[in-house]
Amino acid sequence: MVEHDALSVSRDAYDAVAPTYAQLFRDELRDRPFDRAILSAFAEVVSASGDGQVADLGCGPGHITAHLDKLGLPVFGVDASAAMIKLARNAYPGLRFDTGSMAALNIADGLLDGVLSRWSIIHTPPQELPVILAEFHRVLAPGGHLLVGFSASDDPSRPTQAFDHAVATAYRWSPDHLAAMLRKSGLAEVARMVREPLPTDRRQFQEIHLLTRKAQNA
Repeated sequence: MVEHDALSVSRDAYDAVAPTYAQLFRDELRDRPFDRAILSAFAEVVSASGDGQVADLGCGPGHITAHLDKLGLPVFGVDASAAMIKLARNAYPGLRFDTGSMAALNIADGLLDGVLSRWSIIHTPPQELPVILAEFHRVLAPGGHLLVGFSASDDPSRPTQAFDHAVATAYRWSPDHLAAMLRKSGLAEVARMVREPLPTDRRQFQEIHLLTRKAQNA
């Protein structure tokens, strides 16, 4: 299957670069006030809607999971890369980290009040993304929130654009197209943050955060 092959390739690639990746991104939020702001907003709306668990899906070495913990959320991390999970457990021994695939989460239906997917969908082939979005919807409780981060495509008429990610093949998305896919999956857009690239950024892509919500009666 295409998804299985893509998952295997990206998992193996991240296993190989896990220590370098963890070192590179450990302090990524320090100079990103807008990212900190949207994560704080996410924490606030999730806390307001319930006291259930939050999953950081595609958590990597766990630094964002730890940030959400500091914001007061009962959070745990999931990643396909066993090497990343090992680093996360070593760095943040007080938090829970599990190995798993976003396409088949070992999480009960409706268990979560929040899901964070921060640049974790970018290696998913576009034709396979609906399966993952359906999983996000399945594990969220009614009224639960999903925050998804990704890089935007340059051409709004093109739903996706592949780009030369340093680790594995990756895809940029048209924000409107992805928002429509989320809506079709039962996750309605609540807010959107668009961050323009800094002059020093290696890739001059817009960075998008979409905050969505599962209906109360879903």
